Amino acid sequence: MQEVPGAWRRTARGAGLLAPDGSARPTIFAEMSALAARTGAINLGQGFPDEDGPPEVLEVARAAIANGVNQYPPGRGMPDLLLAIAEHQHRFYGLDLDPQRNVLVTAGATEALAAALLALIDGPQDEVVVFEPYYDSYAAVVALTGARLVTVPLRWPHFQPDLEELRAAVTDRTRVILVNDPHNPTGAVFSRELQDEVVRLAHLHDALIITDEVYEHLVFDGPHVPIASLPGAWERTLTISSCGKTFSVTGWKIGWITGPARLIDAVLAVKQFLTYVNGAPFQPAIATGLRMPDAFFGEISRTLRDKRDLLGSGLRSAGFDVSLAAGSYFTIADAASLGATDADEFCRALPERVGVVAIPLTAFVTPERRTEYATLVRFAACKRVAVLEDAAVRLAALAA
Repeated sequence: MQEVPGAWRRTARGAGLLAPDGSARPTIFAEMSALAARTGAINLGQGFPDEDGPPEVLEVARAAIANGVNQYPPGRGMPDLLLAIAEHQHRFYGLDLDPQRNVLVTAGATEALAAALLALIDGPQDEVVVFEPYYDSYAAVVALTGARLVTVPLRWPHFQPDLEELRAAVTDRTRVILVNDPHNPTGAVFSRELQDEVVRLAHLHDALIITDEVYEHLVFDGPHVPIASLPGAWERTLTISSCGKTFSVTGWKIGWITGPARLIDAVLAVKQFLTYVNGAPFQPAIATGLRMPDAFFGEISRTLRDKRDLLGSGLRSAGFDVSLAAGSYFTIADAASLGATDADEFCRALPERVGVVAIPLTAFVTPERRTEYATLVRFAACKRVAVLEDAAVRLAALAA
């Protein structure tokens, strides 16, 4: 049969999903979630909560559906959600946004990222600098644009980049510096020194900055600081976030991107031909969520920090070495102390061995760096306490 032509091949290759026979493999998340379902294992692999979000937010969505908010919303997003996002950025970060010019609602952070990169990358002469390991869609979308992915490694156990390696990676060919903070998959929160250097390098090389901040309210020590709020950053920075992680509604896929009007207009020019619009009844619900009191946002951070500690304790008791996450859903553990030499093999065997699913960190790196992360495993703490306690008991069998 004739091969299917098109850009899908380089997209799959960029994401590490092109099989030797030329077919596209499923993502590691799809594979491991299917394995969890088949074996009945506890799924600590994919980062989705197993509890619903705040009832007041859910109720607004139900009421919206019942009251007929079921047709296309405006292309930029419903006015009240645009306003709520602008209010949120001012309330937490002191940023003053025009809701109609500096904000765009998207189909989750993933679409915001895709639309931004497709809008701002102009071909194979451009480069995108990312920190590695990276969320898998970064490499896929960069490959789709035709640009070159340049990575700066984050190393065990603290996963903070070396500034000299960052300076070497950013050149006059760099079109975008892409920063995910708090970081998935490592759980790192980047230092102010690193943020300042990103801004300095962007000015030096006339690059743009795109930040993925979906875990902004899940920082465990101190407040989150967006790069866009730093001196000299606003005019060249696009900030992405979403509702899924903050309000435990990952299936709603309501995201947003904020920044200077000229950049938002460029993103809109692409975004309007992707999903066009999405999630009409969910948009007023997220506007309600973004206006919830400070106590709510403090509580979700404290709750997840406690779950991080519970998961970490269970992993240490099972014999793992554990990196202490500073934010996000995720904890990285080293299985080398348990005799593992290949995280892929270890994770594929783990459901049958002890009934727990995790994700190998090698799923988030380039082939050239797989050996640097060969025994590292990502676990998600965004589950009910009883589930994490059960997982700890199961994992303890490894220590035996």
